[in-house]
Amino acid sequence: MATKPDPVFALIDANNSFYASCERVFRPDLAKVPIVVLSNNDGCVIARSYDAKPFVKMGAPYFQIKNDLRRHGIQAFSSNYALYGDISERVMTLIESMVPATEIYSIDECFADLSGLTGDLDALGRRIRAAVYRCTGIPVGVGIAKTKTLAKLANHTAKRLQAETGGVVNISEPFQRDWVLRNTDVAEVWGVGRKMKIHLAGMNIKSAMDLAKADPWMLRKKFSVVIEKTARELGGTPCLELDEPNPPKHEICCSRAFGKRLKELPPIKEAVATYMMRASEKLRAQHSLCKKIRVSIRTGMFSPEEAKYANGVLVDLPYPTDDVRLLTKAATGALDRIFRAGFRYSKAEVLLLDLCQRGEFTDDLFATSQPEAAERVMRVLDEINGRWGRGTLRTASVPIQPDWGMRREMMSQSYTTRVDQLWRVS
Repeated sequence: MATKPDPVFALIDANNSFYASCERVFRPDLAKVPIVVLSNNDGCVIARSYDAKPFVKMGAPYFQIKNDLRRHGIQAFSSNYALYGDISERVMTLIESMVPATEIYSIDECFADLSGLTGDLDALGRRIRAAVYRCTGIPVGVGIAKTKTLAKLANHTAKRLQAETGGVVNISEPFQRDWVLRNTDVAEVWGVGRKMKIHLAGMNIKSAMDLAKADPWMLRKKFSVVIEKTARELGGTPCLELDEPNPPKHEICCSRAFGKRLKELPPIKEAVATYMMRASEKLRAQHSLCKKIRVSIRTGMFSPEEAKYANGVLVDLPYPTDDVRLLTKAATGALDRIFRAGFRYSKAEVLLLDLCQRGEFTDDLFATSQPEAAERVMRVLDEINGRWGRGTLRTASVPIQPDWGMRREMMSQSYTTRVDQLWRVS
């Protein structure tokens, strides 16, 4: 009987702030310019390139620091999630083509299962790194080890000592693993963080090596099974495998703040229709149907000078559906029941509830069900938008360029997701 090969994992992660790296791909003139990326409505800093971190705190409000950014020569960008998501998909697709199995952990990092592969794993890591940079322009680091926690630590070392390591670190062997453990602060271990570091320091656990040598049963009793598994993984005992695909969600929400306060009902209906378009895409992507929706609106809640109002309403649908036309009609119609004149509205939300998969509900003999024609229309809708970009085909109530949309005054072009904004080389 063939024996199961020893597990080997790799973590491939963007070297710099992923959002900042995406902005630099099509702007070589920014290669040495510090970059920050802002949240919705250009509110606060959500990403910083390495060279911007000494000058800008994460979460800093843009209106407070914009003069400081200008003084330090830091370039600010509005968040361009369509661009970031598309580049991430390209990176992950490329990695998937080079390894047996992957687990996408976040928008800019994924685990790869290298168990049973023969040959030089360091060379494989370098090939992955070179291919990703050549094909997407995104610099990544690769950490290789016998557990996911050690692979995460190896990746951290690859980025921390990039000049010495070339961006690839393999600590599958005990000598390399122990060197990394001894030279890594315990706060850098995946899942530990600053608060846990304080508790561990009281037990004289200051390095990753100290945590690896600690009694795992004591750690479980004093803290949690998560810390116990972390210690075991640092010691080389695999406790975490590649995760299975996430199960379908039981609720789907789409919520956005308006780019400006809205006083009239029609633009709020446009916003709700837009949010429903996105929520229904997520619904169909997980092959679910929706039986009930909730629509809510609210004013700004923090300004003492503004009158405050918030309300929401539940709507039962005539049958389980993923048809954006029916969902939009129900959602925008519900606004008539909760809208109140005289308020300045700042946000709307649509929530899809009571979700089910096809075949998970029992139809009443005389109940209406979603027509097959509606399912065909939705398939065509998703195919067109999947090929030509989100929003190519949409319901008539969704505007092209709404004046209530998010403030994104410093957004870069959508180089890879819009034909009219393709990169031009002259």
